[in-house]
Amino acid sequence: MLADITESKAACHCGTVRFSVKLTDGLRTARRCNCSYCRMRGAIAVSAELDGITIEQGEDALSVYQFNSGTAKHYFCSKCGIYTFHRRRSNNAQYGVNVACLEGISPFDFDDIPVLDGVNHPADSGRSAGTPVGHLRYIPVD
Repeated sequence: MLADITESKAACHCGTVRFSVKLTDGLRTARRCNCSYCRMRGAIAVSAELDGITIEQGEDALSVYQFNSGTAKHYFCSKCGIYTFHRRRSNNAQYGVNVACLEGISPFDFDDIPVLDGVNHPADSGRSAGTPVGHLRYIPVD
């Protein structure tokens, strides 16, 4: 089953950045965020512990973007611009990994993705970090 994947090879679009990842709970942690940055980025992220990512190539090509509190660190390839992973603000002991970078995985493999409230971030609002505020669904046309 696709959700049971525990390890994967991953890369940005151009292949400059290549990494391997050990997922915290397979693809079961897949989610989106509605904060201003994630809303524009549009990626689905899954969880990995900080020691769960090994950059195999292109570490020097990674750029980082931080905003607002500066806690989260969003990494992307400086050549093709693809978001690869980020160190989470909601759980600074984890990375969120772009599922589109995982070998053989597409964001369109997911029927339903919970959307978490980054606009009213749990660190600011006191709201529970794992409570969805909505769902994003992909319904293919036959």
